[in-house]
Amino acid sequence: MALSRKYKLIIADDHKMFLDGLLSIIANESDFEIVMTANSGQNVIKYLDNCNGKDVDLVITDINMPDVTGIELNKHIKTKFPTIRTLVVSMRHDSKTIHVLTEDNVDGYVPKNAEKGELIQAIETIVKGEKYFSESIKKAYMDSMFNKEKDVISSLTKREKEVLKLIAEEYTTQEIADKLFLSKHTIEGYRKNLISKLEVRNLAGLTKYAIQLGLLD
Repeated sequence: MALSRKYKLIIADDHKMFLDGLLSIIANESDFEIVMTANSGQNVIKYLDNCNGKDVDLVITDINMPDVTGIELNKHIKTKFPTIRTLVVSMRHDSKTIHVLTEDNVDGYVPKNAEKGELIQAIETIVKGEKYFSESIKKAYMDSMFNKEKDVISSLTKREKEVLKLIAEEYTTQEIADKLFLSKHTIEGYRKNLISKLEVRNLAGLTKYAIQLGLLD
């Protein structure tokens, strides 16, 4: 796929064999020019700071590197040089890492064992201004979030489920307290704990969980 212009790339990875492999793949693509390679995130930061981020379109980085990790590098770039796009290429697929990177506005994430064609597709997609996440990355994240949600729900006590049901049925704090023969203060404590435990922001979020648990008639 021909792109509108030649895009300038930086590659950071402390494994020389993988770095050389990326170089050989991208070198055959006429739309890309590699302006720098680095074996640490710190070297990339120095380069970008010196040139003020000019003439760099995309930084491709591993996560596990000495001194500055790919996570820290991505955050630095997105904070100081928001027009530069970032692609993480890593064997790490844990949900926490994926979540942190997406929160820090990473533009793409593919595993190191991705096919050559997918890597080029990811780069082309990202330099055009779109996001690209491999199916395996998306699946690992969604599976982890689903399992986490199941664990949280299963940890609710019988009393917490009772309070959750009544909240979802739109009873007031005082009405719930009267029904369960508890103080209003105690019910308020349950409500706050449920919001924290289920990681929701409001009563609508609590109602969603009540529906999932089948607590509503």
